[in-house]
Amino acid sequence: MAVLVGKPAPSFSAKAVKGETIIEDFSLDQFIGKKYVVFFFYPKDFTFVCPTELHRFQEELPEFEKRDVAVVGCSTDSEFSHWAWLQTPKNKGGIQGVNYPLVADINKTISEDYDVLAGNYQTDENGKLIVEGELVAYRGLFLIDKQGIVRHQIVNDMPLGRSIRECLRIVDALQHFEQHGEVCPMDWQKGDSGMTADHAGVSGFLSK
Repeated sequence: MAVLVGKPAPSFSAKAVKGETIIEDFSLDQFIGKKYVVFFFYPKDFTFVCPTELHRFQEELPEFEKRDVAVVGCSTDSEFSHWAWLQTPKNKGGIQGVNYPLVADINKTISEDYDVLAGNYQTDENGKLIVEGELVAYRGLFLIDKQGIVRHQIVNDMPLGRSIRECLRIVDALQHFEQHGEVCPMDWQKGDSGMTADHAGVSGFLSK
């Protein structure tokens, strides 16, 4: 598992769907210098756990927007699959009403670059592609700051849904550190006091 924390978020340009609109050249680069980004991967459209997460991100979207955070989802489905799922009502297993972008990683290169691609693939001596397992994304989530640097990442196995509340807490912690220069201890919540590192070496490390 690659650790991307502290490194520039891998750049890409891909098709995405927002509402009823298919975007031809979507890139997270558009947010550099403007917004934080919560970029999350999920395994598949038209499944069971995934819509609970996507709907919850939508419900909490005003909270992310108050924090100047853009929410972007991604799976290895096509833009047409995303579009169809977005037009399907919630009571029929769809995600109608979700209005943040969903990236189509149909070539699986984005999932590979973020190191969340499940399954293995290789070519044999005859050049034939051999795939073990299903090449879909784990439940990866990456918090990217306004400079395009990954500041937090978490990857869950497919049966394990994430906590949107924890995601918001991490956003608050990062912004508290940026605004006040105080580090945030375990279980820190917005409104709590932070901690100041007195040792110059520690302080210098934490400010990176």
